[in-house]
This record gives sequence, structure tokens and C-alpha cells, in this order.
Amino acid sequence: MSLVTISETNIGELSLLGRGKVRDIYRVDDKLLVISTDRLSAFDVVLPDPIPRKGLVLNQLSIFWMDQTRHIAPNHLISGNVDEYPSELFRYSDQLKGRSMLVKNADVFPVECIARGYIIGSGWSEYKATGSISGIRLPSGLKQGQKLPEPIFTPSTKAEAGQHDQNISFQKTVDLLGSEVASWLRDKTLEIYKFGAKWAEQKGIIIADTKFEFGVIDGSFTLVDEILTPDSSRFWPMNQYEIGVSPPSLDKQYVRDYLESLNWDKKPPAPKLPREVVLNTSDKYLAIYKILTGSNLE
Repeated sequence: MSLVTISETNIGELSLLGRGKVRDIYRVDDKLLVISTDRLSAFDVVLPDPIPRKGLVLNQLSIFWMDQTRHIAPNHLISGNVDEYPSELFRYSDQLKGRSMLVKNADVFPVECIARGYIIGSGWSEYKATGSISGIRLPSGLKQGQKLPEPIFTPSTKAEAGQHDQNISFQKTVDLLGSEVASWLRDKTLEIYKFGAKWAEQKGIIIADTKFEFGVIDGSFTLVDEILTPDSSRFWPMNQYEIGVSPPSLDKQYVRDYLESLNWDKKPPAPKLPREVVLNTSDKYLAIYKILTGSNLE
């Protein structure tokens, strides 16, 4: 496996709009060029060690799912093929091939749209404290990792850099965005999640939860950013699933669990990852890509 990584891109011809935790975003006329680097964040902190081929997995898995879910909601993807980009970008193909997409520019809603089919993570913590998640009352006696009676929509705020997202109720989403937008976000979040969860189950994978982002493009509500990737979702192998524990996963929870074992206050700077953790994380990302798509990463 190639251990060459890309932690940061530099596309000299284009205006850099920003570097997120993982993605570098450039302006291309009225469109955007989104590049998935090999950076990894945990607890909203970017870690010092890039993960080989991680950006390729995020980008190509998102493209795969965007093609699969167009019938549910439109998305911002124009092309992930460098040969179809403006010709001045061809010279940067080593930074772009497989890890970039040309997309339509959107006005993004200030809410993370989270679907939960199983009770885990911050949802489990909230349930233990209140018996509910994001204002949704749940049956008593649920155990960690248990499947919910029905998937639920639990939005959160999109925090500023260095801050943590905060779970909010559906009513708070209505207050922020209006009932029409909030209802559309809830319905499409759950519909895409159910579609992906059914697909994954047929491959022996549970999608415990996931998050999406949506925006407005030419007056239409549109899926943006990433979709059903190991950065945005929890993927559990069915043959290792057990109620009452946090199951082994094929996503970045593996890194979170390692970091939780350290004496780190979850503030920058983040600790370095051992080589074994870096390589295991890369293997997990490549594995879930192959399982879900049926193909090896190009």
C-alpha cells in the first residue's frame, strides 16, 4: 500500500476559499473544487498524522453514494473526473485525481442533519442522562448499541472552529430555518439514511448513525459535502455486533477509542498517532469502501 499522503493542497491558479478539518476548497468560476486530503480530525481537532489514502476513500465513496441517491435528493456533484475539469487544472492531477470533485456552489444550512438508527456515542450519553435524544423521548431500558424502534432525526448546530456541535431539537430547527425547510431536512435525512442502511445490511454492515449537510442551489434544497463515509458515519460489521457494548467499527471511531485511552484533554495540539494506529485506520477505511462498493479503490 502506498504510504504517500496529502495533508494540504496548493492549486496556484485558484483562489483558496478555506481549509476545513479535512477538505481544501477552491473557487472555480461560479463553482467549487473540493479536495479531500488525508487529514483526520477527532473531537474537532485535526491530528498531526495523515492517514494514507483516506482522502481517496472519502471522495470516491461520496461520489458512489451521490450517484446511488440522486432519486431521493439532488446533490451538488458536477464531476469527479479530472479530465472534465477546466484545462488549467490538469497540471495538478497528482493532487486532484481520485480525491476531488467539482461541485455547484450552495448556500449551506447552519445545521448538521443526523440520523440515528442505533443508540451510541453522544446519543447514548444524552439518553442515559435524560431518557431522550434531541427532545425525542425514547423507550426506557435501552442498552448501549441497541437498535432503535425507528431511525430518528437528531440535528445539531454547526459549531465554530474549536467548539463542539450541540444537539438541538426539531423545534429548534424549525425556529432556525422554518417548518418547510426543517421538515424537508428531516425527511430526506431519514430517507437517505434508510436507503444506505438497507444497502449496507445486504453487505453485512450496520450503519449505526450518520450525518449530512444540505444547502440551496438555484432555489432547490440540495445534498452537499460528503455522504455515508467513515468520517461521517459509524459502520459496524454485523458479525461483530453485540448489544450492550460499543462494537468494533470500520470508521474513525477506532482512532477516537485510541485517543480516549490517553491522558489528552481533547484540545490542540493533538498527540501523534503510533504507526500501527495510522496503518490500521487506513486499512479500515479501505475495507469499508470495498465492502460497500464491491470494488477496490482506484
